[in-house]
Amino acid sequence: MRLHAITWERLAAALADRVAGLRPEGGAAWPRVLLDGAPPTRAGDLARDVAEELRLRGRPALVVGAGGFLRAASLRLEYGRQDPDAYYDLWLDTGALWREVFTPTDAGGTGRVLPDLWDAERDRATRSPHVSLPAGGVLLVHGTFLLGRWFPADLAVHLSLSPGALARRTAEEDRWTLPAFARYEAEVAPADAADIVVRADDPRRPAWNGASRPAG
Repeated sequence: MRLHAITWERLAAALADRVAGLRPEGGAAWPRVLLDGAPPTRAGDLARDVAEELRLRGRPALVVGAGGFLRAASLRLEYGRQDPDAYYDLWLDTGALWREVFTPTDAGGTGRVLPDLWDAERDRATRSPHVSLPAGGVLLVHGTFLLGRWFPADLAVHLSLSPGALARRTAEEDRWTLPAFARYEAEVAPADAADIVVRADDPRRPAWNGASRPAG
């Protein structure tokens, strides 16, 4: 894979241009974009920057963090607080994401999206109101382990870290999660599954493979 150096600012603008040219599959009125990456990649920051660039282009956008759709602690932590397989398989409430985020943006959907459902720190429902995304608005969903789950996406972006960079940039108290990311690489190969790959080993100097790809 050939990667080209880029700044985060230019990357957000380039992704916004790419997203603005998308034609949603299946007749949906809302383009859907996944931004997938381990926590140190700060995929949410990129999602928010892309949303701002889209707004500057006259396109409304809604950013949804998959971290707002974790299961309750009684289910997440059934096998202990540091079980990497549970982290990979059980933490994310995929059914809630489908029901509250993706299904409303299917063709014929309402466009009413729930931005979050569960506060994992307080272990209680957020009770956030639904948000209506206008037709033509863009849904940007960011989080960890999003690829390989059959979530519908018109564009999938993977923020990639080499195993060494991931280990260096993962806090000591979170290093128990590293086997889950090794499993993700082995079972899903997210760099192959994504439409666009951003290498973020050096947080100051990203590189991506989108420079030579046509928009849309």
